[in-house]
Amino acid sequence: MADDKLKLLAGVPLFARCGRKDLEQIGQLTEEIDAAAGKVLMREGEIGQEFFLIVSGKVRIERAGKLLRTLGPGDFTGEIALVQEELRTATATCETDCRLLVIGHREFHSMLDQHPDFRRSVMSALADRVRRLEPEMAE
Repeated sequence: MADDKLKLLAGVPLFARCGRKDLEQIGQLTEEIDAAAGKVLMREGEIGQEFFLIVSGKVRIERAGKLLRTLGPGDFTGEIALVQEELRTATATCETDCRLLVIGHREFHSMLDQHPDFRRSVMSALADRVRRLEPEMAE
């Protein structure tokens, strides 16, 4: 598996504690797709079922029609959809032609079920994110 793909996956906080073997397995779950400029990847208010990691191109993130940010190579969106299918909180649209890695909710949960070490790594990463949010919540 290409080291570039593994480096991109390792940069995702949800996978930050995963070892190379787990990253390689995640890489096998990913589908690499091309999306044209203007393609809507996810729409605010719809149920989320996939995660997108940008290999190349730019993706615009909007909430209620207002630009929140623009994502580029190495950035990602939809990680909450991997953990739990919930309503999307924003719309993601390809601003330019993009190459993306996509992971589906079902495939991700299958890996969680089959690989306890991977599950522990993901849960640990989620706990770290919650801990970092707690000081902001206390303000």
